[in-house]
Amino acid sequence: MKEIKINLNKITKPEIDLIAEYFKQGKVIAYPTDTIYGLGCLATDKKAIKRIYRIKKRNKKNPLLILASSFGMVRKYCFLSMAQERFLKNKWPGPVSVVLRAKSLLPKELTGGKGSIAVRMPKNNFLIKTIRRVGAPIVSTSLNISGKKNIIKPDNLENYFETRKPDLIINAGELKSKPSRLVDIRDINNIKILRK
Repeated sequence: MKEIKINLNKITKPEIDLIAEYFKQGKVIAYPTDTIYGLGCLATDKKAIKRIYRIKKRNKKNPLLILASSFGMVRKYCFLSMAQERFLKNKWPGPVSVVLRAKSLLPKELTGGKGSIAVRMPKNNFLIKTIRRVGAPIVSTSLNISGKKNIIKPDNLENYFETRKPDLIINAGELKSKPSRLVDIRDINNIKILRK
């Protein structure tokens, strides 16, 4: 398990390139978001997605969330109507995740076989640049074992995750935010708040 320390306010192109390369190689990465620390991989990599479920001890029927860098990327991987996009224009980038119908480019392992996915455009320059460099969405689930408290400082992860661990930890220090709000907008006329 390798660790890279970064300053989110002074991220460099070589750091972005290195981290993007880890994603492209199918690695599982612990990284800072604009909300909490996430655990992720390339959103189209079935093998890495399965590893995330094992690392977190997460039920495979529970879908994961993805982060995208643009509306164009969201449209490529999810069904996004003009009404849904209008709804999101003043919410993104930011800490609001929405449930959309997934396109077949996203594997069933990611959606829990449900055909839908939570997606978000983060308000985090480091992540937007990394996702652009990767060229595809990345998985973002909380950095913890399912049901346990979220990790706000990624120290001592070597001991926390026992035998199954991320390949890379991107340590940006302590994050004191909370998980994103989760809203189901598959039916734009019947919006449901799933997590406040």
